[in-house]
Amino acid sequence: MRQLAVFMVLAACAALGVAWWTEHELGIMPCELCLWERWPWRGVLAVGAVAAFLPVRWGRRALWLCAPLLVAGIGLSICHGGVEWGWWPSPLPACHAPHISGQTLAERLASMPLLPSKPCDAPTYLIPGLPVSMTVMGGVYALFVLVMLILSLYRQQKEKRRIFH
Repeated sequence: MRQLAVFMVLAACAALGVAWWTEHELGIMPCELCLWERWPWRGVLAVGAVAAFLPVRWGRRALWLCAPLLVAGIGLSICHGGVEWGWWPSPLPACHAPHISGQTLAERLASMPLLPSKPCDAPTYLIPGLPVSMTVMGGVYALFVLVMLILSLYRQQKEKRRIFH
């Protein structure tokens, strides 16, 4: 069980690490939906870290909390992918227009963000020649981690039943 908890922590760190590297090392600004896609991974990281220190029975139960977080991450990826492919508009208002306020030109200029936000319908491709956006890769990765989590938890449950019967 502790190995699975550590796996979840490492999987979340990998997802967040790629996002950090893309933003800070490659200089690619995330859009608002990209920022939302990071939250489930933060939850998986927290749950995995806590589960690693809980007794086995409670740790296994805690790890089940990662499943809805990963499903939420997959859902956000599907939503963002649909926005990138033009299937529907972004549900977030920050993806549509900059928030500029003020009566005078000086007030409006002062309210503008220092860096322009990236539109949510502009995909980020990390691998040249591969037309799979970072959003889609993140969704596929979340699906992979979810499958690994569920298979591991069911396998542990099956072994537990075999031992006690």
